[in-house]
Amino acid sequence: MAGARDILRGLLDEALTAVAVEHRLAAHLPAPPRGRTVVIGAGKAAAAMARVVEDNWPGPLSGLVVTRYGHVPAGMSTTGRITVIEASHPLPDEQGEAAARRILDLAGELGPDDLLLCLISGGGSALLTLPAPGLTLADKRAVTGSLLACGASISEINCVRKHLSAIKGGRLAAMAAPARVVTLLVSDVPGDDPSVIASGPTLADPTTHDEAMAVLSRYHVTPPLPVALHLMRPGSETPKPGDPALAASEIRVVAAAQDALEAAAGRARALGLAPLILSDCLEGESREVAKVHAAIVRQVLRHGQPLPPPCVILSGGETTVTVRGQGRGGRNSEFGLALALALEGAPGVWALACDTDGFDGGGDEAGVLVFPETLPRAAALGLDGKAHLVNNDAAGFFGRLDDLVMTGPTLTNVNDFRAIIIDPEGRVVTQDGRGR
Repeated sequence: MAGARDILRGLLDEALTAVAVEHRLAAHLPAPPRGRTVVIGAGKAAAAMARVVEDNWPGPLSGLVVTRYGHVPAGMSTTGRITVIEASHPLPDEQGEAAARRILDLAGELGPDDLLLCLISGGGSALLTLPAPGLTLADKRAVTGSLLACGASISEINCVRKHLSAIKGGRLAAMAAPARVVTLLVSDVPGDDPSVIASGPTLADPTTHDEAMAVLSRYHVTPPLPVALHLMRPGSETPKPGDPALAASEIRVVAAAQDALEAAAGRARALGLAPLILSDCLEGESREVAKVHAAIVRQVLRHGQPLPPPCVILSGGETTVTVRGQGRGGRNSEFGLALALALEGAPGVWALACDTDGFDGGGDEAGVLVFPETLPRAAALGLDGKAHLVNNDAAGFFGRLDDLVMTGPTLTNVNDFRAIIIDPEGRVVTQDGRGR
């Protein structure tokens, strides 16, 4: 038997290994073209993906990718055949804007015998930022910041982003025509819709500028005047399905949340824990999603349904946090605190909630661990869990308990990963409190 902490971290490690680009990308590389191969990319995994391409490509190539600061693999040159630029996430900066402009220029230089190989992963929407004509980077930062704080889903946020961009929503692929465009995707969105991942720079966009305006209205976001005026212009519309300029664009999803969950499920079985993959695409407010998970846990404890213990509930997707307090949110830490409060110290239940990119809510932690002793230990330190949740300061709560999960940049991103172990009789998990 092993401690809960070790088992939960082992499940996370197994999940991350399963979606690491060095294990998944090479098999999806296309054949070299007759002409040039230009590689472009954006996202938290972009540099790691570029390294795999450089190590496995049989012919000449060049290009540029943009990734988040600190997300270049150790030992990788940023001035190799594929140049790597680091930029800001989740709010865009001048580095990202300059990189996006250079990427769009590279795409525009290609001809019918050439290949544009696009390496796209989560975070690409912020990193690949090129404001539409008449808009500024400050305009985009203002809108993005408001949407991130108000609880909008990633699909809604990216709908708006596409319509404020000169490169997203299929515009990059349109610029590359008539070259062949092959996009390799690491999916960080619920449902793995390619047109949503990084706001779909090489995908036809089924959303409209009217829908983008409706998102702003729904969340009571008052955009800068240039943004409001831009969204009312017909020119703000994106390329739509069936657009001939996108006819040569191909999409391949190389890693997604389901891959991570299945890998964790396999490890759980080997340990003697029956796995239940609840869903790979859960959305909603983190604290509400936590209540649903808690209700399922109680059903397992009371009735052995939908499966008897010892077991583990696994789920993925992307929850949201509406920030109303003074904390910085963090959807996985908020899930963890809401789960602890809902379970009220139920014995034999341990949980982990982490973002697979290694960062939750703008902090340095990937997520949190929850134990039956979480609330009593917090009370002994004078911590009020409910007050921390109201203040959107779950990370501060778990930080005081030393129950933050620290991974650093994982160089992949398939969004949330949650694991809840239920073993009240201690058949698999040692009853050693936090499992240290």
